[in-house]
Amino acid sequence: MQIGKPQLESIVQALTVILPARQPADATLHHFFREHKNLGSRDRALIADTVYAALRRRRYLEHVTPGATPREIALAALVKVQGVGIGQIESALTPTEKAWLVTLKSEPAEALPFEVQADLPDWVIALLRKQYSDEEILALARSLQQPAPLDLRVNSLKAPREAVLEKFDRDNIVAVPTKLAPWGVRLREKPALNKYVLFTEGVVEVQDEGSQLLGLLMEPRRGEMIVDFCAGAGGKTLQMGAAMASQGRLYAFDISEKRLTNLGPRLKRSGLSNVHPQRIANENDAKVKRLRGKIDRVLVDAPCTGLGTLRRNPDLKMRQVETAVAELNVKQRNILDAAAALVKPGGRLVYGTCSLLEAENEAIVTAFLASHPDFKLVPAKDVFARIGIEVEGTGDYMHLLPHRHDTDGFFAAVLQREGK
Repeated sequence: MQIGKPQLESIVQALTVILPARQPADATLHHFFREHKNLGSRDRALIADTVYAALRRRRYLEHVTPGATPREIALAALVKVQGVGIGQIESALTPTEKAWLVTLKSEPAEALPFEVQADLPDWVIALLRKQYSDEEILALARSLQQPAPLDLRVNSLKAPREAVLEKFDRDNIVAVPTKLAPWGVRLREKPALNKYVLFTEGVVEVQDEGSQLLGLLMEPRRGEMIVDFCAGAGGKTLQMGAAMASQGRLYAFDISEKRLTNLGPRLKRSGLSNVHPQRIANENDAKVKRLRGKIDRVLVDAPCTGLGTLRRNPDLKMRQVETAVAELNVKQRNILDAAAALVKPGGRLVYGTCSLLEAENEAIVTAFLASHPDFKLVPAKDVFARIGIEVEGTGDYMHLLPHRHDTDGFFAAVLQREGK
């Protein structure tokens, strides 16, 4: 595909508003497209792909571009990251730019400093070095530089996975079962799902395979009372509701009215009748307190740095700062304490994050267990074994890593309250 001056200029304009990282990149890009309604679908796809390629490799691109201007970053992203031939964009280049890109294209990646190859902030690398070797960090980092696949979860109330895969095949959409999650489907391309019959009828929902595995650790059962404490837009809520066969009572708590509003259409499509979304002011809201000691299972997908989602949210590398970790730790401990109070004797509490950092994961759980002697750790591998799943590297905790499992990065601990 040839990329002319107007297309390149649109990419540069988009990067100009997105690179300052004042807002999440997806929201900024959505606003950009709303203001540039003249752009066709093909141009929008090119702009989005290039912007996200630039964000995933921003540190590298700033290292190899003379002034790190939005135009230089756009050109380097196209040629060096996305593999666009110089001939395909030649009509949009100045002679100086063409000469620079020819030189850049021939430079080997191996000669770059470790931090630039990893394309992670120094503070993230420093924390990861407490957990992994440089070789492992580089493998992890390179996997985070790739676009995330599109995973779906089949709504077990509406269809078996085999029937969904057959429907995709009939419609010439390449889909395969996920390797670990029993209701997961992975698409090779990214079609317009919002108009596709399986989506509009609630047969499938978008949900990363890693998120599905976190939901499975809850082992929800029919007729139980369950709380999704930080429900967000409700992916795991809907997963658990289907596993409960829409029986029992499932509370979806969140402090964000907007996120719960986004759950509304998904809930309607799902056909579930046992889900009760509720906005709470904080973890000590009266709606939370009235359920103390009454809940069979509580899921805490805690607010975190989100570093495990860098494949789909690469701008977090710029928007997160090291000081945020300590602030998040306070939230994580407070939420986990409040959620634990809901669990009845013999009940289950699952703590999860999409973080890669020990400070947000094991450290939180270790401190919780030290101050809550009535809870014990249930090895995550034992829960998966009961379900018939073997997840590489899972022992006491679930650790999902993109380069090992081809999912988003996730951590989870399963905790059980003593007594009956």
